Amino acid sequence: MSLFRKFFGFKTDDPVEEKKPTDRGKYMPEEKLPIDEKFTINFKANGGKFLYCENLSEVFHNFHNIIEENNWDSDKVLLLDQNLKDKFKNSDLKSTKVISEAAYFLTTCENLVANDGSLLMTSNQIFEKKLPDFPLNVVVFATTSQIIENISEGLRGIKSKSSGKIPTNITTIKHFKSQDDNDFLSYGSSTKNLYLLLLEDL
Repeated sequence: MSLFRKFFGFKTDDPVEEKKPTDRGKYMPEEKLPIDEKFTINFKANGGKFLYCENLSEVFHNFHNIIEENNWDSDKVLLLDQNLKDKFKNSDLKSTKVISEAAYFLTTCENLVANDGSLLMTSNQIFEKKLPDFPLNVVVFATTSQIIENISEGLRGIKSKSSGKIPTNITTIKHFKSQDDNDFLSYGSSTKNLYLLLLEDL
């Protein structure tokens, strides 16, 4: 994806001509951002911590950096997804299925929603539990192919791949930093300290 290659130092021999604000007419419609760039901007604006990974080795390297940064080496991780448990089996994790015992939650998500920078989740990740019940600290493993434009697109995708059994408890995580008490739009939402390990798969 061009955005990630631009952000993370991939070089090209083709000179890029800088576009000035005056190049566009006053009444021309705004340029549409690429979907990956839009997600990244909105996700960071929500307070999320974003780590782009070119391969699985980088995923595990960045994951261990997160563990060290937060001193979670001796803490338990809430790990409910068996596939994810298998993927991180060489990371020497002390996993638990009891929420109250965990310092952080390692999970996947259904989709990454570009237009508001949120993460779409269902009972596939959180079963029938409520987001506020989960640990404050969350590490999400996702891939660039999971980025979608909006929640409606995500819901259609969930329905099409569910083969008759649509997952329940569909929700989004959007707030990744402390909210202003006077911000009524975020009232009742669950704020999480969230890290996103995003693997390039396109």
